[in-house]
Amino acid sequence: MKLFPRALICVSVLALASAATLADVTTPLPGSGVPRPAGSRLLGNWSLDTSRMPVPAGQRPRSVGFSFSRASDHALTLHVDIVHANGEEVHSVGTAVLDGSVFVIKDSPEADTGAMKQPAPNVLVLALQKEGTLVSTRVYSVMPDDHTLVETAVYPGKDGQPVLRTNYFTRTR
Repeated sequence: MKLFPRALICVSVLALASAATLADVTTPLPGSGVPRPAGSRLLGNWSLDTSRMPVPAGQRPRSVGFSFSRASDHALTLHVDIVHANGEEVHSVGTAVLDGSVFVIKDSPEADTGAMKQPAPNVLVLALQKEGTLVSTRVYSVMPDDHTLVETAVYPGKDGQPVLRTNYFTRTR
């Protein structure tokens, strides 16, 4: 496996530390007064707000949707559905135990394997790999409103320097 540049690893750790500070473990479900079950804040369907992407409108995907579902007490299944600007569709899926072990990602042009950890009920860390090379680290943080998911992606730029990108998702279900 090829190794990440040291700077990219440092930036990934900083992104994780920042996201972990947003953890809100005991906040009740809106309007219920009942504490959230552990891990449930990420579950559901999320849609990318493409209008907030820092790329020209014509290059943005038409849509990006995520679905997190419980596969077991310690595993999540992630479905990703993308419709690119040219209309090409990509549908990827993977089921990961949340202990950082490697899992297979099916039908993704970006990654063939990954690893996930959930350091807090509202935070998920995902490392993506393609043909043995780590291509990005993503930190997903559910905001206290339970309707906004912020993705911080860290990946190597064209000049080899780390790039941080932030994307915003809205809960659709």
